[in-house]
Amino acid sequence: MSSKAKRVLPTRPEPPSVEQILADVQGTHPGDPIFLLPTEPCRDRGPSPGEQREQGGLGSPPPPGSPSPAVDEREQLYWQSRSYVEMNQRLQESQERLREQCEELRQAGMALERGISEMKQKAF
Repeated sequence: MSSKAKRVLPTRPEPPSVEQILADVQGTHPGDPIFLLPTEPCRDRGPSPGEQREQGGLGSPPPPGSPSPAVDEREQLYWQSRSYVEMNQRLQESQERLREQCEELRQAGMALERGISEMKQKAF
């Protein structure tokens, strides 16, 4: 009999610090998919950054007493991240619906094949 040697797994790396996360986010390209807004606005939140820009939100000086630009940027990043998660959830739901519809089509195709073969047998 042979004995199996125990496999030693490497230790997990430490999670990144807040500074490392911020440096990573600030070092990304503006066209990174995580920072792109969806084409349709979400209905459960305020105006999109594009709408804010039109209303004088982003791209123009903030009105007196409003949050600093860093807060606006964090807010924008938060909504972009949230919209990404929402899109991902919608894609997963769509994928499941497509699987179900594919199975329905497969079953309908099999029933059609049976019907065709029955007709052929009756015809001959």
